[in-house]
Amino acid sequence: MSGRDTVLGDIRSALADVPGAEAPDSDPVPHDPRSQQAGLDVVGLFIERAADYRATVVRVAPSDAVAAVGRALGRTGAKSVVLPPGFPGALVPEGPWSRLEDTPPLTVRQLDAADAVLTTVAAAIALTGTVVLDSGPGQGRRALTLLPDQHVCVVRASRIVTDVPEALSHLPRDRPLTLVSGPSATSDIELDRVEGVHGPRTLDIIVIVDEQGTDTGLSGRA
Repeated sequence: MSGRDTVLGDIRSALADVPGAEAPDSDPVPHDPRSQQAGLDVVGLFIERAADYRATVVRVAPSDAVAAVGRALGRTGAKSVVLPPGFPGALVPEGPWSRLEDTPPLTVRQLDAADAVLTTVAAAIALTGTVVLDSGPGQGRRALTLLPDQHVCVVRASRIVTDVPEALSHLPRDRPLTLVSGPSATSDIELDRVEGVHGPRTLDIIVIVDEQGTDTGLSGRA
């Protein structure tokens, strides 16, 4: 028996209990899959999934956001912090670190020597625990989040959506997108995990949730 015969035989076996009158389009996919996820706690799910990827995630009220950023930087002992253009000044804590503005653009050597970078996000995806950057205000060019050893990412709850299709439907199509799920990591030939090879070894995510509740959709972006 050929390999082709084996594969086709397995397919026939798998379909043996499917009614003959059933067609591939008998169960149409809903036009709006999000309707099946109504009531989903996207903030809680995003925090859970992002933590699964070894990111350090905290949920804070707006009044505690700047302190949370300071705690993240203090935990790693950061001495210098890169600030992309448009990053909210109110979210930059005072501390023993120097501030490196990327205007004019910092050199590769300067970025490589920096301990941390602060950014906002264009979107965050609950089902995958992913943050998305599109080089917009507060996010900066891609090099800023590749070279410093720590990435502190501020995520407003209104930026969290359910899944990838929903996120892409709201994001600009004329900007490069960077999707980040956890700190940079790879495995060598022995399958030993090594972090920080292709980007920051430490990812801190600060999720800001309004005390009065939150709009969980990019249509209400702020």
